[in-house]
Amino acid sequence: MIPMLGPWGWLAAGLLGLLVGSFLNVVIHRLPRMLERRWAAEAAAYTAATLADGADARRPDGVNTTDGTPDDRSGGVTMATGGAAAATHPPDAAAQAPASAYNLLVPRSHCPHCGTSLRWYHNIPILSWLALRGRCAACGAAIGLRYPLVELLTAAAFIAVFTRYGVSAATLAWWGFVAAVLALAFIDWDTTLLPDDITLPLAWAGLIAAAVGFTEVTLPDALWGAVAGYLSLWCVYWTFKLLTGKEGMGYGDFKLLAALGAWLGWQALIPLVLVASALGAVVGLGMKAAHALREGRYVPFGPFLAFGGLLVWTVGPGSVVRALGLG
Repeated sequence: MIPMLGPWGWLAAGLLGLLVGSFLNVVIHRLPRMLERRWAAEAAAYTAATLADGADARRPDGVNTTDGTPDDRSGGVTMATGGAAAATHPPDAAAQAPASAYNLLVPRSHCPHCGTSLRWYHNIPILSWLALRGRCAACGAAIGLRYPLVELLTAAAFIAVFTRYGVSAATLAWWGFVAAVLALAFIDWDTTLLPDDITLPLAWAGLIAAAVGFTEVTLPDALWGAVAGYLSLWCVYWTFKLLTGKEGMGYGDFKLLAALGAWLGWQALIPLVLVASALGAVVGLGMKAAHALREGRYVPFGPFLAFGGLLVWTVGPGSVVRALGLG
């Protein structure tokens, strides 16, 4: 490991974190819309193929059963639309562009309210938001506090990683970890989606990082962490469903915990889940008491798993267990 370069190293890590956080805001906003477009295209293609094959698309009572709606488990995630913050972002006019013209890089950053492209000096992390007083320069619409918050959280996480690992390949690996976990947390909070496009690469990356020595866990511990992480929530899911007939969580939660187990090891799973459950219960009850959670909607579990994972990484599973009075 190369020396940490003193204050300049922390400054560089923080600035890089701000830039990555700015990009994460794009990922959080656009990736769910990109997935919805993909699923809609797949559903339309399937419907067209079914009709072309001469399949009867109507039941005997005449009700259409092929309405082109994508399965709510497409991509291995829960498509419930009643999440705690499903309406955080306004509809994005640019998202109606052809699929080839809408991705994480195209079109340019723009106001989701009026569609005006942002100038480069409106895209400076933190500073632009402060200079504009949290409003669009073109239409005056409010720009949520979410954007600088994601940038600050990412910068803080990058500095924490750099403080632990210095200038090393492990730092790059853990920067990727915290960026992916933060993106998943905010995407799940907004949409109740935990996309396979992030969770599965994150899990495989954790196993590879353990194999090459970038994490503090051995490869066997990482493998057991991934397996136990997935199966533990899978068992909870089916137990709850058999007892109540309802789904208490989505498959994306299984994959997120598997990914966290791959990075942190099986030893981290119990304290991680305890932290996530306690925090989720407090937030859920608080939102219900404040009437911020409407009937039939629920608080997604993914953000709390993500927070629990970051906390366990920061202080260690033993410290969490002792803080909870369990050891």
